[in-house]
Amino acid sequence: MPAKSPAQSLLEKADKKANSSAGWFSSSSTKFEEAGDLYQQAANAFKIDKLFREAGDAHAREAECREKCQESNEAAQAWWNAAKAYKRGHPDLAIQALSQTITHLTKGGRFRQAADREKEIGQIYLQELNDLRKACESYERAAEWYSQEDAQATANACYKDAADLHADLEQYPQAIARYEQVANGSLSSPLTKYSVKEYWLRASLCALAMGDTVTAKRNLTKYSSLDTTFSSTREAKFVNILIDAIEGGDQEMFTGAVYEFDQVIKLDNWKTNILLKIKRGIDEEPSLT
Repeated sequence: MPAKSPAQSLLEKADKKANSSAGWFSSSSTKFEEAGDLYQQAANAFKIDKLFREAGDAHAREAECREKCQESNEAAQAWWNAAKAYKRGHPDLAIQALSQTITHLTKGGRFRQAADREKEIGQIYLQELNDLRKACESYERAAEWYSQEDAQATANACYKDAADLHADLEQYPQAIARYEQVANGSLSSPLTKYSVKEYWLRASLCALAMGDTVTAKRNLTKYSSLDTTFSSTREAKFVNILIDAIEGGDQEMFTGAVYEFDQVIKLDNWKTNILLKIKRGIDEEPSLT
């Protein structure tokens, strides 16, 4: 029979402690405090052995011991440690552990940290599980919490990520509303003002993806009234040419405009995808002749 690993021995010791009956002189909270410390040691030993699932489980049991002692901060930390271990190959368990962390943080009024963890959940949904809808919900929730904690730049970054996902899910009106919100938030500061044209470009492309050139034109007018320099930007001129091409059913003009724009400002994946959707819309328009 192979010898037990140090991690396994610590885990058994922790289980024994957690399940023992409290003695005459010790309170049950002391028992769970000691068991929690042992689970934490076991988790760290499992990490040394690169057994991340086992490490996560040990941290989760540590967290439950901390909860029994009413140590909310320590419990939040233990759940977060569990999540970090689970992230190595067990995204679903990582999300569950992060949700537990968030419950403790919000109860304690620590919304800034809760937002950080919620954003992590969004990233796992997006990168590991490819669940755009859930990722979008997490980014929106994180953004609201950042916003109420006055972390406006971080909130805007999350709202922008949410807007991109709304558009990927073809929820264009929600995407437009979010891009406009981020743009409005960025207009007030000289540091972020330069990025406004990017958000308005994205919002305009969303309107065109809906096949709605009327809204696109009306929005361009609105954006130009909010920032008088906008109408002379490359972005605004690009949208205007696209509108003309769509209304004229002119594919070549559309392709030419996209090519020209890409020569100067490299198109990212998001823009490339939405422009392909818009172009397909021109294909499908029945000609009037």
